[in-house]
Amino acid sequence: MTPRVGLGFDAHRLAPGRPLRLGGVAIPYERGLVGHSDGDVLLHAVARALLGALGAGDLGRLFPSSDERWRGADSGLFVREAMTLVRRVGLAVANLDATVIAEAPRLAPHQDAMRKNVAALLAAEVEAVSVQLTSTDGLGAIGRGEGIAAQAVVLLAAPEPGA
Repeated sequence: MTPRVGLGFDAHRLAPGRPLRLGGVAIPYERGLVGHSDGDVLLHAVARALLGALGAGDLGRLFPSSDERWRGADSGLFVREAMTLVRRVGLAVANLDATVIAEAPRLAPHQDAMRKNVAALLAAEVEAVSVQLTSTDGLGAIGRGEGIAAQAVVLLAAPEPGA
């Protein structure tokens, strides 16, 4: 099967009284991401990239916020469901490059844990997964600390023989 590329993006605002999870990792912070699920923008971007590579529609169509089953859901579920579709068509993740865009909190201490968790969800080698961190240097809503965004690019290809 021909390799496929998918691009995903997600952004949510920060609010007090919510836990902050990125890449499935709990991040200590006084605010968390607002969303119908746990609001994990990194995993949402990854799931969107997987679905995009498959031409399988968007995250909101498969897991609509109008459906109470997804209220507070662990976003890892969305990635696992997308990976079920990936395997169904005989593909695997060749590599993923993701970027988290946030002014605060400081995410570098959690970067390796996010990378390892995303790789596990994708059934990919850690070396095939990149989780980069950046800020907007004070520009826009993210720069003012109002939210966090993430983007991801994934390459799906036939699995290596014996994998």
